[in-house]
Amino acid sequence: MKKKLIIVFLFLLPLLSSSQNILTLQDCYTMAAKNYPIAKQTTLLDQKSKFETESISKGKLPKIDLNAQATYQSDVIGFPLSMPNLTPINKDQYRATLDINQLIYNGGIIDANSKLKESQIKTQQQQIEITLYQLKSRINQYYFAVLLLQEKKSLLISKNELLLSKVKEVKSGVKFGAILPASELILEAETLKIKQQLTEIKFENEKMIKNLSELTFSNIDLQTTFVQPQISATTSNNIRPELEFFELQNEQLEFSKNSIAKSVLPRINAFGQAGYGNPGLNMLDNTFQPFYVVGLKANWNVFDWGKNKTDQKVIQIAKEIVLSERETFELNTKMQLQEMQSEINKTIELLKTDEEVIEVREKIVKSANAQMKNGVITTSEYLTELTNLFEAKSFLKTHEVQLAAAKSNFELIKGN
Repeated sequence: MKKKLIIVFLFLLPLLSSSQNILTLQDCYTMAAKNYPIAKQTTLLDQKSKFETESISKGKLPKIDLNAQATYQSDVIGFPLSMPNLTPINKDQYRATLDINQLIYNGGIIDANSKLKESQIKTQQQQIEITLYQLKSRINQYYFAVLLLQEKKSLLISKNELLLSKVKEVKSGVKFGAILPASELILEAETLKIKQQLTEIKFENEKMIKNLSELTFSNIDLQTTFVQPQISATTSNNIRPELEFFELQNEQLEFSKNSIAKSVLPRINAFGQAGYGNPGLNMLDNTFQPFYVVGLKANWNVFDWGKNKTDQKVIQIAKEIVLSERETFELNTKMQLQEMQSEINKTIELLKTDEEVIEVREKIVKSANAQMKNGVITTSEYLTELTNLFEAKSFLKTHEVQLAAAKSNFELIKGN
């Protein structure tokens, strides 16, 4: 039983290892969103928002100050008439106080500033989402380039295998004098040409995979198989992160407007002062005395020379700027979608023709192969028809990849 399990494991091992070298387009998106350096800022901004909001909220807590001073005055209050039991006021004075100020009412400016700060952080985080989303188009560029090279490589290998089998047939024909010796050299020259093309693809593939690895901050193996995505039109309610960014900008401006409005409301504070000094509150007593003062203080800037109204106008202009930026973005997006849809429609039509061309080319190659064997045409003529067939197949694969890329880009532009 144990031996059977080992045999099964050894049989599945190649399959398991190969499955680990499969990469999808979504895998690349996920790796970029996770590993790209700027993605770390989202968590950092959360922490920053927490500390900033906490700092602003502490404005509601009492403010406590400890003060001490010693002074010497050139003159003090004097009395023209001498009075019994009254000593002159000392020119040197000493005082130590504990001052407490407690905010009672400020029109809600602290809460308004807290909400404004939270809104600013959300806007910054959404800017990060935009940057990460825009990476997807660059990922598409490299991913589909590798996918196209992968398809071309597969076709070249298939063509090379077919040519090698033809070389064997031609060698046999040359041996028996049915085919000219030059025919074998022609086929061998073509296999060498394919070898060169495969070398070009190898280095181009390495370059593209390296670029994709750097973009996703991952180590993509050169032997990885890229899977062509099956993309269908979606009707989801996803929106572009840029549109949400504009919404957050408007929200931030509303919070700014609210904060400005509350900044001119009256403020009321309770205060208290306890101290020890010479003199105390009684200036005529030249001894160290404890003292205290408690009370309320109100402050209201009733005239600010129109500053508040001017700031409100600035906010309104900023909102109009955001609106114009959104309209421009929506217009450009609409045009991009139209262009990409036209590209999709064109490629679909080309694919229909590609299949028809391949069907005809396969018949021609089959006929040319029979003619070559019978000496009716030369090997060069047969090779021309074979090249035409694989060129048609290459066009088909190219258009398939282009269609998948166009659909993927269409969904990205739409926001899915």
